[in-house]
Amino acid sequence: MNRQLKRQMAKQGTDRPRAPQPKSAPPPHADKTGPRQYLREVMGEMRKVAWPTRNEVFNSTLIVLVGVVIMTALIFAFDWTALELVDLIFG
Repeated sequence: MNRQLKRQMAKQGTDRPRAPQPKSAPPPHADKTGPRQYLREVMGEMRKVAWPTRNEVFNSTLIVLVGVVIMTALIFAFDWTALELVDLIFG
């Protein structure tokens, strides 16, 4: 270790061993809530939820069903094409 490194370590305070750090206390445990309090809090949170209208649910369901049908048709077409190609090559 050269003089320059020793000076740098002294400037930063890393030349002396550190005192051991005291262990921190564990965090305090939160009080457990009973079933009644839990249900009251759940009901309070459920009142805050922005529920979709019947029309929004219907439209979203329709979009999902159309998407599933389209994806099913595409996967079927790719699978059938691959089967025909394999049959043509090895058949």
